[in-house]
Amino acid sequence: MREAPRAFVTGWPISHSRSPLIHGTWLRDLRIPGSYERIAVPPEDFPAFLGRLQDEGFAGGNVTIPHKEAAFAAAARLDGAAEAIGAVNTLWFEDGRLTGGNTDAYGFSANLDERLGGWREARAAVVLGAGGAARAVVHALREAEIARITILNRTRARAERLADAFGAEAGAEDDFCALAGSCDLVVNTRPADPKGLAEGDARAIEALPDGALVTDIVYVPLETPILRAAAARGLRTADGLGMLLHQAVPGFERWFGQRPTVDEALRAAVIADIEAHA
Repeated sequence: MREAPRAFVTGWPISHSRSPLIHGTWLRDLRIPGSYERIAVPPEDFPAFLGRLQDEGFAGGNVTIPHKEAAFAAAARLDGAAEAIGAVNTLWFEDGRLTGGNTDAYGFSANLDERLGGWREARAAVVLGAGGAARAVVHALREAEIARITILNRTRARAERLADAFGAEAGAEDDFCALAGSCDLVVNTRPADPKGLAEGDARAIEALPDGALVTDIVYVPLETPILRAAAARGLRTADGLGMLLHQAVPGFERWFGQRPTVDEALRAAVIADIEAHA
């Protein structure tokens, strides 16, 4: 008798991950016999962990901080998104070979398709932040054929490195106000500041055109300072929770053989979990 498929999420730490809630909900709703497990693995043990996956019956799993780059290096095969972004967040086996993919750009785009219709018509986008998540966002914007993408970061050199990798423009955070008047889409990838919206960001939000769209990949808090300011101005916004939900879809389908649906019931369940742990 064939064993039920197993999948996992691993990181260090990993106790905060909501992936087990998401995948567990889909397994239950689709009545699929299988499991999705949270496994904490320190960086020094990660290569050995990957080496045991098939012997322990895993079909694959998700990888988060700090293992995304190590998974990229370890995979025998990579999909196009992983190659472009330089990191892996999803693992599976093809012909017995460990294969790595990156679904973050897909999740970002699918969230905006659902919650911020018209974003693909933007002519000029500003990305705030130049970390690993920003790479996935810029890749998604490139795939959407947005003509002008400008990456702004506190450390301009870091923005320039990311911009060079994707053929985008770069600048410092102070440039946001100057660019805001001609910006159609703003994507914040920086952590939410508990002190609230920075003065420069506040001025930039006020300077955005009336039709500008604003999104944040952060989902805790669900309404970040920049989203709150944009909504107060009457601009259309999208929070980052949908990116988390949609990026989980391709992996689930690979491991368990059915494509799940991101719906309002799942969104509500994750929001309830966020509020319970606030």
